[in-house]
Amino acid sequence: MNKPPELDILEMPVEGLAAYWLSIKKIMDARKGRDILDEEIANTSEPYILHLLETVFSGLETPLVRRLAEVRKDILIDDYRTKIDLMRLAIFAIASGENPRITLVRMDSKFAHPLMTEDRAFDMATAMFDAIKPKGVDLDLLLSVNHKFRADRLLVKLLFFTMYARREGRQNLERFIPHLGSRFFSEGVSLAIDNFEADFLANHLESIRDRVMIDTARKMDMALEMALAIRNKVNYDNIFRIARTYMP
Repeated sequence: MNKPPELDILEMPVEGLAAYWLSIKKIMDARKGRDILDEEIANTSEPYILHLLETVFSGLETPLVRRLAEVRKDILIDDYRTKIDLMRLAIFAIASGENPRITLVRMDSKFAHPLMTEDRAFDMATAMFDAIKPKGVDLDLLLSVNHKFRADRLLVKLLFFTMYARREGRQNLERFIPHLGSRFFSEGVSLAIDNFEADFLANHLESIRDRVMIDTARKMDMALEMALAIRNKVNYDNIFRIARTYMP
């Protein structure tokens, strides 16, 4: 089955997610088996979609499937919110010229316990200064920032950017923007480079974070209802009607 190169429920449009489940429905109807589901489970890394593939079509009773989906949704939304908050704190630090030690303390406050010691965090972030120097180094890999990274890895990368801005000046971050990956982070860094005030940026990015979380939660709800409809052998047109309910 042809699917988006990188399935990502947080960044993909609601129309794209609906098209994904409608294509699952079409192929299941044509192939009359669960081969397509097994293929998707083997090849899907997007955590919420994978969860639905594994639970909705597992034979578990619908009320339990719904409860499990709600738990998974809550866990993932909390994880995404935390990681976007880490990016937001880094952008604030870049815009304000904040001491990176203070930034690290702010980041640590997003967790029940620090992800690593201060010395280790700064040692790893400092090592990135040397890592970006060799000619031909893959900056897309080294500097990429997104919500899919483990929180400790993301924290180190973000700490590097705050240190770099403090040492070299935030204007010099401009050369990294094509390699940052995350639209949220790259746009925030661009605004910081353009001298937008730090408190304004923090509030602006907080509003964007909240909007992204609301939209992502709704996409998760739509995905669950579409998957359940496929399981219950609802016809294609009615599954499409379910999808349209969640579209603006």
